Amino acid sequence: MYARGLEQQGMARLSLDVLRWRREASSVVRRSDEVDVEEELRSALLELVAAGRDVVLDLSFWSRQMREDYRRMLEPTGVVPETVYLATERETVLARVRSRRGRHADDVVVSAELAAHYFDHFEPPTTHEGPLTVITQ
Repeated sequence: MYARGLEQQGMARLSLDVLRWRREASSVVRRSDEVDVEEELRSALLELVAAGRDVVLDLSFWSRQMREDYRRMLEPTGVVPETVYLATERETVLARVRSRRGRHADDVVVSAELAAHYFDHFEPPTTHEGPLTVITQ
């Protein structure tokens, strides 16, 4: 996983899946948890940035609006985020999802239908959104 490689190089990695996994392993999941998890991630991001840390957000960022929301949140800090787009073929993505077994936070099981829906509705980033690196897989 690309984000884990950046983490091994010293960046802090934040992931909604990791936060969700920790909550499910430690408590009863509530409906409000999804909002709480994203708030926890955003808070951790701002704390890390304030501490001068480099951070990789290990998220799908499937919509332009979501990417813009995070950019706007970081604007007052002076940070200009770079989007790293892992351009991967549809069948490769769906095969990877099918191979998941739910053993850890980076192995979350997602139905084939939901994975296809996410892939088919993904809004690829462009340079008009800000700094962009495209990695073809």
